[in-house]
Amino acid sequence: MSLDPQKMPRHIAIIMDGNGRWAKQQGLPRIEGHRRGSEIVEEIVESCRTLNIPFLTLYAFSMENWARPPEEVNALMSLLKEFLKAKCQKLLNNEIRLETIGDISRLPQDVQEVLADTKAKTAACDKMTLVLALSYGARDEMMRAIQKVSAAGLLSEGSPPLSPEVLAKYLDTHFMPDPDLLIRTSGESRTSNFLLWQTAYSEFVFTETLWPDFHESNLIKVIEQYQRRERRFGQTSDQVQDRAI
Repeated sequence: MSLDPQKMPRHIAIIMDGNGRWAKQQGLPRIEGHRRGSEIVEEIVESCRTLNIPFLTLYAFSMENWARPPEEVNALMSLLKEFLKAKCQKLLNNEIRLETIGDISRLPQDVQEVLADTKAKTAACDKMTLVLALSYGARDEMMRAIQKVSAAGLLSEGSPPLSPEVLAKYLDTHFMPDPDLLIRTSGESRTSNFLLWQTAYSEFVFTETLWPDFHESNLIKVIEQYQRRERRFGQTSDQVQDRAI
């Protein structure tokens, strides 16, 4: 492994794409692709914990996914519930805290209860935070944030101009830093309404690998690619190099 421990991303976000295509290639039902994908989730979470990545956010179920066939949505909800119940103790053993972003109120009540229970049990864990984006859409998140800002009276006449820093406190992601690295599997080159505000200066890596085939070795290659990049945040290359001296 040739990773530089001084250049590790603090926050990795992943769009886990390709479960359905993987299943089709294997001649299996789509849900089997999702089931295999959940096994990869466990592997990548463990890898990030070993690599001391403080935050990992996984795009598990988008707001648009509600439009999928009801039988697939129901199967995904059951798989999520099953995963949380089976892996709660492992999260505790590895001191990983579970958090969520998205409109969780739309999830089935039994799934909400398991999520709440898992979050409560892992609340004191402080080695890593695993964030599941569930019933999540970035535009929906921003609309809900603006509604919260308005309800707080911050848009009323005479209030100071709203700043990006203040708005960020009302986003679902207020408790963590913006992603340093965004990964999307399966060869698609779009963000699909995921963390639009937070990824303004993230490094993007799009890989052809389908999510069920994305292993620790793939993750390490992506992080190596990330570490070779120069993050300028609007500055010139010379300014960045001077700052590093």
